[in-house]
Order: sequence, then C-alpha cells, then structure tokens
Amino acid sequence: MSAETAASPGAPVGTSSETPFRYTAALAERIELAWQDEWARRGTFFTPNPSGHLTDGEGRHADPTAPAFMVMDMFPYPSGAGLHVGHPLGYIATDVVGRFRRMQGDNVLHALGFDAFGLPAEQYAVQTGQHPRTTTEANIAIMQRQLRRLGLAHDARRSFATIDPDYVRWTQWIFLQVFGSWYDEDAPRPDGGRGRARPIAELEAEYAAGTRPVPALDGVPAGVAWSALDAVARRRVLDASRLAYVSETPVNWCPGLGTVLANEEVTADGRSERGNFPVFQRSLRQWNMRITAYADRLTDDLEHIDWPEKVKAMQRNWIGRSSGARIRFEVVGGAEVEVFTTRPDTLFGATFMVVSPEHPLLDEVPAAWPDGTQDVWTDGHGSPAAAVAAYRAFAAGRSAVERQADAGRKTGVFTGHLARNPLTDDLLPVFTADYVLMGYGTGAIMAVPGGDERDFAFAQAYHLPVVHTLEGEGEGPRTGDGVVTASSNEHLQLDGMRVTEAKEAVGAWLEERGVGERTITYRLRDWLFSRQRYWGEPFPIVYDEHDLPIALPLESLPVDLPDVPDYAPRTFDPQDAQSSPEPPLGRDDAWVHVTLDLGDGPRVYRRDTNTMPNWAGSCWYHLRYLDPRSQDAVVDPELERYWLGPGHGHQPPGGVGGVDLYVGGVEHAVLHLLYARFWHKVLHDLGHVSSGEPFQRLFNQGYIQAYAYTDARGVHVPAEEVVEDAASATGYSWQGQAVDRQYGKMGKSLKNVVTPDEMYAQYGADTLRVYEMSMGPLDLSRPWETRTVVGAQRFLQRLWRNVVDEATGRLVVGEDAPAPETLRLLHRTVADVTEDMAAMRVNTAIAKLIVLNNHLTTLDPAPRAAVEPLVLMLAPVAPHVAEELWQRLGHEGSLAHEPYPVADPALLVEETETCVLQVQGKVRGRVEVPPSVSDDELRALALADPAVQRALDGREVRTVVVRAPKLVNVVPA
Repeated sequence: MSAETAASPGAPVGTSSETPFRYTAALAERIELAWQDEWARRGTFFTPNPSGHLTDGEGRHADPTAPAFMVMDMFPYPSGAGLHVGHPLGYIATDVVGRFRRMQGDNVLHALGFDAFGLPAEQYAVQTGQHPRTTTEANIAIMQRQLRRLGLAHDARRSFATIDPDYVRWTQWIFLQVFGSWYDEDAPRPDGGRGRARPIAELEAEYAAGTRPVPALDGVPAGVAWSALDAVARRRVLDASRLAYVSETPVNWCPGLGTVLANEEVTADGRSERGNFPVFQRSLRQWNMRITAYADRLTDDLEHIDWPEKVKAMQRNWIGRSSGARIRFEVVGGAEVEVFTTRPDTLFGATFMVVSPEHPLLDEVPAAWPDGTQDVWTDGHGSPAAAVAAYRAFAAGRSAVERQADAGRKTGVFTGHLARNPLTDDLLPVFTADYVLMGYGTGAIMAVPGGDERDFAFAQAYHLPVVHTLEGEGEGPRTGDGVVTASSNEHLQLDGMRVTEAKEAVGAWLEERGVGERTITYRLRDWLFSRQRYWGEPFPIVYDEHDLPIALPLESLPVDLPDVPDYAPRTFDPQDAQSSPEPPLGRDDAWVHVTLDLGDGPRVYRRDTNTMPNWAGSCWYHLRYLDPRSQDAVVDPELERYWLGPGHGHQPPGGVGGVDLYVGGVEHAVLHLLYARFWHKVLHDLGHVSSGEPFQRLFNQGYIQAYAYTDARGVHVPAEEVVEDAASATGYSWQGQAVDRQYGKMGKSLKNVVTPDEMYAQYGADTLRVYEMSMGPLDLSRPWETRTVVGAQRFLQRLWRNVVDEATGRLVVGEDAPAPETLRLLHRTVADVTEDMAAMRVNTAIAKLIVLNNHLTTLDPAPRAAVEPLVLMLAPVAPHVAEELWQRLGHEGSLAHEPYPVADPALLVEETETCVLQVQGKVRGRVEVPPSVSDDELRALALADPAVQRALDGREVRTVVVRAPKLVNVVPA
C-alpha cells in the first residue's frame, strides 16, 4: 500500500482547506481502515508454526532462531450489547505486548476465539424462539467488527468459537479422556512426585491380575476375586473410580427456574440471583469430576507459575488444604460417626456433636428421648423421630449458601443419639443443625465450645457444657496457639504442652487405638458438571438397560444438539421443593432414545439430557489456538512443545511451561483458572501435553469505570449530558437539575456507557489505544473521562506534524545528524521505554515518548534519525499512524516486524536531577530527569507514575504544581 492510498487523494474529510493533511478523526479513520485491510491482505500477523499448514504471510514456517511467545486474552463471551470502552483495555494491552515482543524478534502467537455457550443466548431463545446459535453468531460478528476496528494484531486464521462443531467434538473427546481415567495415588510422575491419572483399562487389568484388591461397593464385598463378578458388577466397580462419574449429589435446586444452580448463583438469602426464586437443597443424580484427586498438585504447583499472589491465595483458600485427624465416635446402639478436625488436641473439650440434616445417622433414631434430655433440645417434639423429621423438612427448604450465611443464628435439634468420646469415655449428645453441610468434610463435627466461636454460640443457646482446653481467662472460647490445660487422664496427658505438640500426641494415640488417624482434608469439592439447560455441549455418553454410562466412540463425535420446540427447562411452582429437573433435551424422544451398534449389535440406548457447564469450553481453548483446524488430535505434540512446552522461548529449562502471558480480570481467579488447570493436568498425565500448567504468567488488568448520575428521584440520567455546575448543591447538573454523582462500572441501565464506535468516530482507534494505555498502571482501575481523550489525540497530532506538513502533505523531517542533546534524550528514551514495555508499564512508556516528541517539536526540522526510532517505539501502541508515518519516511513493507530500537550505552551517561513526586504534599515517588526538563514533561511523568496513580485512587486532578526540575505536587479534586 502506498502512503497516498490512505491519506493523500484530495483533502481528507473533516479538515480545513488550509490544513488538508491535518491528523483528524477523519484522516485517522482512512489511515486505520486502509492499514487494517493491508495487514489482512499481506497476512502481516499470520503466525507461523514450526511445521504444518500454518505459515507466515509469505508461506514460511517459524524461524528456528526466533523464540516462541504466546500471549492470550481471557476468552470473551459475545454479548448482544457489544463492547463499551472498558472492554478493550485488556485486548489493547495484550496487543501492545504482542507487537513489542514481535519487534524484539519473537515469534508471537496472538489470537482470539469466543466462549460462545452461555446463558444469555439461551434466555433470549426462551423469550423469542430464536435459536441460540443464530443469536450468538450475530453477536460474534458484531464483536469481531468492533475489535478489528481497534487494529488488533490477531492471527484471524486461528479464531474459533466453542460452539463450532469441530471444537465441540474435541471438548467431548476430552470429557471422554477424563471419563476413561482414574487417579492412581501411588503412580510415580516424571517430576518426582507421586499420583497421576491413568487409563481405566489399566485399573481393570490390575483387578483382573489380582495385583490390586477390588474395593467394597454396594453388593460387592471387599477383596472379592474379579473373575467372580459379572460384567455389570465390574462396570460398577470401575465407574466408582473414574475421574468423571455419576452420583447422587447435594445440589441447589431452583424449581422456579427449573435448573440446578452453582453456589455462586445463589444469594445469601437462599434465592436465585436470576429471578429471585427460592432455592432448595436436593440430592440429584449428576455428573461430577474428581478434581479433589488433584487438590495437592493444584496447591503445590502454584509455586511454579508466575501469578499474582492474591490469585494464588484465592486458589489455596478455595482448595482449603487442612492438616488434622479423622476421629471415629461410637454411637450407642452400634452405629459410628466419623469427624474431621484440624484440632485433635481439643478432644478433651468436646461436649456434644452436630451432624448435617442429610447425615445417614438420622435415617434411624431412638424411639424415645434418653434420660437427661433438656426441653430446649427437643424443640417441643415428643420423640426424636418427630423432631428430626421436622428439622429435616425445615433444612430441605434452604440452600447451602443460605445455611452458611445464617450460621450465626443457631437452629438445631437433639437427635436422641449419644456418642462416646474415645478419649474420655463421656457420652455426648448428638444434635443436627443445618450449618453443618453433608457435602463438606464428613457431614459431622465434634463440638468444642471452649475453643470455637460457632460451637460456643450453639452451647449457649442449648445449655450445653463448656470445657476450656487452653490456658487463659474469660468464659468465651479460647482459640489459636497456647498452653494446653484440662486435657489429661489415665489414657493421655497433654497438660502443659503447646498446641502443635498436643496435636501430634493425640494423633498418635488415635492411630495406636485404631479409632482415628492423622490426615489431610480439603475444602474443595468435586466439580458438579451437569446443567439442566439446552445451550451447552451434550455429553458423549449413552446409558444402557442397567442405567450405566457408556462412552461413545470418537467417530460418533460430535454429539450435536437437536432442535427442540422449547429452549426452556420445565419450571415448577417456586415452592415445590420435591420437584425434579426436566431439561429441554428430554422433550426430543427421538434424540434421547437412539439405536446404536456399540459392538453388541444394534440396541436402544438413552442419551444424557443434561449438558456440560459453560466452563467446559474455556478449559482447553489455549490448546486449540495452536492449530484450530486439527482433525487428528486435540493438539499436535510438536506444536504443543514448541508453544507451551517446558523451557520453550524465554522460559527457563526445568519449568512447567504454559502460555507465556495470560491477561484477564481477577473475577476468574478461582473457577475458570482452577478448572482449566485441572483439565490440563489430566491431559498431561495421559501424555497429550508436555506442559504441566496451562498458563505460566497471569496478569490481572484493572477496570475502566465511569461516573453515573442520578436525579432527585434516584433515576439515572445520561452521563454525557451532565455538566459541572458551581451553582448546584452537588456541583453537577442535568438540564438545570442538581444530580448526584457515583463512581463505579459502566452499564446501559446506568446511562453512562461510552462505546468504542463513538471514540473511533470522534478521535480514531489509535487515539483510543493511546488514551487507554496512558490512563494509569494496567493492574489498577481508573475512571473514564471522554473530555480528556483529546490529550492523546494532540500527542499524535504533534507527532504527525513533526513528519508531515499539514498544508501540503510533504515530508518535513531533516536529514542532518541530531544534536548531542537530542541524541542523549533519544537513547535515554529508548532505554527507558524498552524497560517499561518489557514490564508492561505502558503508561510510563507513553509519557516518555511524549517527552521525546515534545523535544522534537522544538526543532526545525526534526531529524530523521530521531523521528524514526520514535515512530518504531510508538508502533505497538498506535500501530496505524506509525505504519503510515513509517511508509511516508520512505520504508517498504510493514514495520510490525522491524527491529525495536536499541539504546547506545555510551549515550546514556548524563547529568540528572532527582525530582520529587508528591500527592497533596506527601512524597509518593522520585524520578531522575535531565536538568532541562520542561514543566509539561514533568507533569506528564508525574501523572503517569504508578505510585501517584495509586495515591489518586481514581480521583480527578484539580491542579498540578510544577517546580522544574525538583518538584511536582499533584492536587486531587
């Protein structure tokens, strides 16, 4: 493309006749659209693989000397509302990094797909009857247009959506790999650890050979010979060990919506986030994934990846690994209750027990209240059976979230059972209370009111004794470390020990007596993997006449969704807690009951009418970018080693590998990232990938937020129509009325949305890119202010004028060598900007480019030897105008692959002054500047400084006091 194509024919629209070549929004649009078309035509951002059909724009495979660098954005969901200006922040950031790394000589893979299964499209289908695929594909087209206009350097050949049949096929294939595996805790791993997934066929072979004992199961005695079991019993034994399995699982059932909800979808009031319907606890037959088998590896391997410590802490807390002991209490009448406690040292202080309302101990209770039963324990019921039945009915009407939220308001009832403390021989009353959940731990606790706030409150409410086992004062519970007291008898003497020593002593005693053992437990539960919805991946499973699951062969994949007359699951009376899910897929009997030949001749099988959760597709999409058209394997091993393998590119040898940079919001810190790590580790164990982790480095970008305004009625008014008004009591008004201002997120309902399309029209994509990258450190949130976008535009206009005459369009750079002062500033800028860009401090890099450009503006003409490095350094941030200027400077081809400027160390030595940066008079930072630095340059450096941005915390700036070169004081509004 010639320079004239974009900017020369006639006077660009929107410019005056005196300055027809001025860099305006209209000229920016022409330049940007032209270069986007040219990049597509040339295949500028086609990323070559080391082999196979994906080559660069000139048909070449990857240069073996170029390090591989893979950068990824978190999978976007294609919303019908399109993008607002907050959405592109992360996409621009990854684009800047990718372009910078490409100019540094890396082979950069950067692509963008779409997480296309989602509830909004299904809800729209329920309302309108339009197929979710139609809605989703239209939304993808809108988002692709908006992102293309932004000039992102994605390899479009590698894009896909999770709803694509080929992608669904491999998602279902991965499910079958999980289904076809078990976790061998003793199997050695290449990293020296023990425990990994193995094919289920290997477990069957060990049972058959007698090298592994057959575990006990309903109807299958422990240690029975494999040959003594029939085919159905064998399948049941194997199914119980699979990493993907069907079980009766406590779930959050919402009759009003007709579906099961995750805990995150239930409010603290025990109602659905969507629709505000009641949510009930039910046990339903659901698919689960045995993520708990990987709990230790998911915790320990966090040490091998470069993630924010906050995210690592969130994952550790979610997994919740705890050391303690399992203790078995004999129940009078012959039963037994097992508890897990992190504080076995407090066993002397256990004065009662509590079990979940769903605990099997309550299936049979004594016929009458035992001696010593207090009235407050019975809730007015005449027998344990009546009390337990009433309390179970009460608890069934509450969700797990509601039960935990109300844990401070103690409810419960005595069950009539008495359990014997194995250490003291005391008989302890066994209560049931709904703050104890069957899905966590063993569903039972030993209550130590002298050492636990929750147990103490329950003991106070039900007049139960309190025994303190730690030295201290006061009647309340004593927690933490300390000296043990009141904990000795003829069996064991703990008095005077510290807690750690006492824990070990009790653990050893329990193991010696066979009534318990030291162990590790986890907060993490197995992953509930069934959804009663239409718009998701069908399970590649059928059930036979024994109601046992059978995997479909690869040639049967993908299992496609059928067309159904109604996309909504059947809903029930919101209070009908005993109703059961009836998913939309169950209405198509011809799809549900299918005749297949799976090796035993044609037979009728039943499909699963649930679908996978929307997390499934986002668990493995990083692998699909390597070759999205692969038909023979989920990922080519050679490509996976090249892009993700340990020691690839810039990653050190001996690491775990993974994507080099993954950028997204912290809201995905647990679920998506944990599930993706789990699936990747299963694939790693089975030999499908060499990398031990999916994402080597994680970066959480902040958010662009905005002000919203409400009138006296509390109704939101259009933010763009609000003006500052000194006469208003609030300082702001709308159509003459005083309005209140709030700071938060953007949203259509808040009437404060600004779209990228508006910014493209008013300023151009490069201006939007520069503005968003210069607003502050990438990991901090910041307020959007449309009126300040013009500052980024003026910077690009000044740069344009340093190269192009606005009246004639001719080149105006000088060919003379730069003066020594200019050379020193240039090379200092190159060194600093390179360092900033490598560290993703794009805002400070832009501030330094502005300083250099302002200096060049004082020269007449600006020397080519300084202008060209400036254009190259700006290219990752403002690629369109940089491409145009580079071509006008006489260069052939795109600058996307030009080497990034390198500083001359000899020119970096110069006198500097230390400038103190203050916010409201408090020192927030220091920066070294040349003695000749201008007020404007210092102002820009100060406002870009991360410490200054953190101190401002989103506040507007009232004024900036500059005393060059020694001091800058930023005064917030």
